[in-house]
Amino acid sequence: MRFVLQLGFSNYRNYTAIARAAEESGWTWLSMPDSLFFPQRTESEYPYAETDAIRQYLEHSDFIEPFVAMSTMAAVTTRLRFYPGVLKVPVRQPLILAKMLSSLAVMTNGRIALGAGLSPWKEDFQYNGANFEKRGELMDECIEVLRGAMAGEFFEFHGRHYDFGPLRMRPVPPQPVPILVGGHSKPALRRAARVGDGWVSANTDLPTLKDMIGTINGFREEFGTTAHEFQFHGIDFSARTVDDFRHLAEIGVTDAGVLPWDTRSDPMDVQGQIDAIRRFGDEVIAKMG
Repeated sequence: MRFVLQLGFSNYRNYTAIARAAEESGWTWLSMPDSLFFPQRTESEYPYAETDAIRQYLEHSDFIEPFVAMSTMAAVTTRLRFYPGVLKVPVRQPLILAKMLSSLAVMTNGRIALGAGLSPWKEDFQYNGANFEKRGELMDECIEVLRGAMAGEFFEFHGRHYDFGPLRMRPVPPQPVPILVGGHSKPALRRAARVGDGWVSANTDLPTLKDMIGTINGFREEFGTTAHEFQFHGIDFSARTVDDFRHLAEIGVTDAGVLPWDTRSDPMDVQGQIDAIRRFGDEVIAKMG
């Protein structure tokens, strides 16, 4: 099993120190949240937790744009891998996103993946001129554009939402950037199985993860996509011990998302976060083999 450091409840001033500590302590991935802005009012409900609590967290948190954060932390590490968990893909122009992804993948020797999600907030779409009601269609077309544009050869696309003639984007990395599809809804699980290189969960529990992994594997059989490697990035913040993570591995989690420090601690306490990262490395990662 590999481990993903969830870069939440911290402060961007700590990011480079955290990245160095994570690499030294045996973590494989570092994942950061994506939030473009905080709308003063919203029509939306958050699907994974109580909306008012999430809104309070968002209102009082600072979010660095994920590509800036990944670039900064990649510059001070050599092995640690990065992905946004997850990026709000359909509210971004896919050709620009493809250029950013391919450029960063090349500059980091392939240490980048894309955690690809929608967004539960209607305002993310409205304020960026995207159609919230068509977000699933936009997501599917964005992923197709990303894969085609980052292949390195001439590519054209004629869809319902994006339409462009032949173009070639270079440089591109020797290996495709993995796309890890996020979400718990049935359409999200189907999308992960159909076009993803993996799936990323939100925080949940072991039985729910087991059910969703089984559902995805069923869809992979249906779509004929079982031949290629597939990553299951599962998050259960109640997991603490080696046995807990072995149980996650038994149900198919390949990469476990972990927040090793207390969410109630001071986000500026960089030494406390580094100590938690190293402690988890010693007590869990080193013992998982």
